Amino acid sequence: MSSRIRQFLTPGWVLTAVFALIFAYFAFTVLAPWQLGKNEATQNRNDQLRVAFEEDPVPASSIYNADGTVDPGDEWRRVTLTGNYLPEDEVILRNRPVDQSPAMQALTAFETTDGSVFLVNRGWEHPVDGNVPDYDAAPSGQVTIQGFTRKDEMMPERAPIEGDPAQVYGINSELFTELTGQEVNPDYVLIDSDQPGGLRNIPLPSLESGPYLSYGIQWIFFGIAAPAAVVWFVYAEIRERRREREEQAEHIAALQKVRVSSAGDDEHTPTPEETQDNQDATEARRAQRMAQRYGSSSHNRYVDRGERF
Repeated sequence: MSSRIRQFLTPGWVLTAVFALIFAYFAFTVLAPWQLGKNEATQNRNDQLRVAFEEDPVPASSIYNADGTVDPGDEWRRVTLTGNYLPEDEVILRNRPVDQSPAMQALTAFETTDGSVFLVNRGWEHPVDGNVPDYDAAPSGQVTIQGFTRKDEMMPERAPIEGDPAQVYGINSELFTELTGQEVNPDYVLIDSDQPGGLRNIPLPSLESGPYLSYGIQWIFFGIAAPAAVVWFVYAEIRERRREREEQAEHIAALQKVRVSSAGDDEHTPTPEETQDNQDATEARRAQRMAQRYGSSSHNRYVDRGERF
């Protein structure tokens, strides 16, 4: 048994086994959980969107916390706001395409009747030669609008473009306060279609599961298949070498039988050259089979050493 194990303690076999184990480890601990986690996040997002599509809107005060934030599980809930736009406190979100179309979006402060101030994304318009287009200003006076709860974005890496209004590269309440001086709640509201002050409507994301679940299952399968393939190749190698050993034994037995039968036959006795030719032919057939398996002559080291199972 120890001699059989030593047959596989070669650089090629050891490296193959190590690589298969490392690959399986990463497939189970990194790659599969990564894809399955994305699938879970996608399903949670779909559930939130279904709520937004199916449930009636509720007052924003019943969804937003006292500090103006919204819980992650309540994102995309449909809410209503009653109060006044603050048109002087507005910035433009640039380089944020809508349906693969260039767009600039208007972000305007909205003060509710209870004194809370929300950042409202009023929709979008096409830019004109890369510049801010003419767009409808937010209406004055008290209005009631309907929209969707959204989480604040990270502070954009690119600096804003100064102007009236200023242009930004992300929807961030802290940046909005720095540029306008108007403090707003951390999380904002995306206005619904056909609302007072709304521009071109920003469509809701579509419900889609994506390929993440199938990708996760594939990585699990690959993690199982890699070491299993090494085990199969080891088994195939043992089986092939055992078969070669049996053929070699049969050939030696046949040669011995010829020698015995020829000992009493005066007509012909195999010469040493004939015996060597038979042995050479046997080794040539074995070398051909090994070359077919490995695609090279590297197997000859086993023949030269006389290594057998």
